[in-house]
Amino acid sequence: MLFFIFQADVCHAYQLLKKGGLKDENIIVFMYDDIANNTENPRPGVLINNPHGQDVYQGVPKDYVGEDVNADNFFNVILANKSGITGGSGKILDSGPNDNIFIYYTDHGGPGIVSMPTGLVYANDLINVLKKKHASGTYSKMVFYLEACESGSMFDGLLPQGLNIYVTTASKPDENSWGTYCGLGRGACLVECPPPEFDGVCLGDLYSVAWMEDSDVQDRQTTTLDNQYDRIANRTAANLTHGSHVMQYGDMELSVDALFQYMGSVSTSHSPAPCPMASAPSPMDAASFLTSSEIVDQRDTDLFYLTSKYQGAPEGTNEEFEANRKLNEVVAQRSQVDNNVKRLGELLFGVEKGNEVLQSVRPAGTPLVDDWDCLKSYVKTFEAHCGKLTAYGKKHVRGIANICNAGIESEQMAAATAKACSS
Repeated sequence: MLFFIFQADVCHAYQLLKKGGLKDENIIVFMYDDIANNTENPRPGVLINNPHGQDVYQGVPKDYVGEDVNADNFFNVILANKSGITGGSGKILDSGPNDNIFIYYTDHGGPGIVSMPTGLVYANDLINVLKKKHASGTYSKMVFYLEACESGSMFDGLLPQGLNIYVTTASKPDENSWGTYCGLGRGACLVECPPPEFDGVCLGDLYSVAWMEDSDVQDRQTTTLDNQYDRIANRTAANLTHGSHVMQYGDMELSVDALFQYMGSVSTSHSPAPCPMASAPSPMDAASFLTSSEIVDQRDTDLFYLTSKYQGAPEGTNEEFEANRKLNEVVAQRSQVDNNVKRLGELLFGVEKGNEVLQSVRPAGTPLVDDWDCLKSYVKTFEAHCGKLTAYGKKHVRGIANICNAGIESEQMAAATAKACSS
């Protein structure tokens, strides 16, 4: 259930595009699809993205699921390179010079990367694919919405002007994004908790829920991308107490375009069927859109879920013991990767400078790393000696990038990593 939020986000996005009149032939869905029918899902076959409990899973096409959800397929779909696709429906972005494209992506991320169920999407590879798509002359304008931790780092200093691409990201290059509609035990939620059976689960991501709930209620014929940006930035920042800063990149002149040019116009002919186990959904108006509910740092959603399982287990039972074991295991894994990276920095740069070098953030407008091949290679080196980077561990990709920026040779990196992770 840890990845409930991403798949619920994707399904909600599909439903709002269908509500806008788009046909399935013009919508391509990537989703691992292991949540709706998961034994831990309290509503089998159903995904909800807000506390009102409306099912967004029903009718969603499964173009690319499971292991077919990978970077190679994603890039080949964008470039309409059907021969390069493995598995899936084979549907591609076979657009023409007069077509507008809307891409929405949601997953875990880190500096310069976003996750796939298998593998990573690196920022430079994504930008190169977008450049190729533009060079092919097969679209007029493109809008890209990205939900992930450090999502701004995928475009900051990398996306050039003139590609007719407008981007918003859930966060700055150096901050996490947040889950929303989260409830834990009997604790009060700021506005409304998810249904009690979803205790410990965040039903959506804050930025994603913000833009989708806005698109659900606004007049897409008159509301512009910039209008929407202002509203989702306000909601996602959570009054600057916590939350993240929504960023804009690319060709800002596209921000005056109306939503309907990318998401269709709202019609009443299609809407997701209400979940039979839920009460009738309350109408969403502008006032309720601007409110906020309980939110959780996206990197802590696993701890949030496991804490809920532990607190909800009957005292003294095997269920409580097992929940506590899993929670402690995750906490220990986090501590281990933090310590491994700390030792790596000290071995390479000294005890006094190690942490400072690894955590250094480059100025806005500067790419995360100068040599992307170095970053990819050193991430593999780190994982070979220290284990695969988890959603939490991906935050340390910045440190690995800074090792590249410092000019550390590959032999030195390999030796230091092996030593750091063997103690």
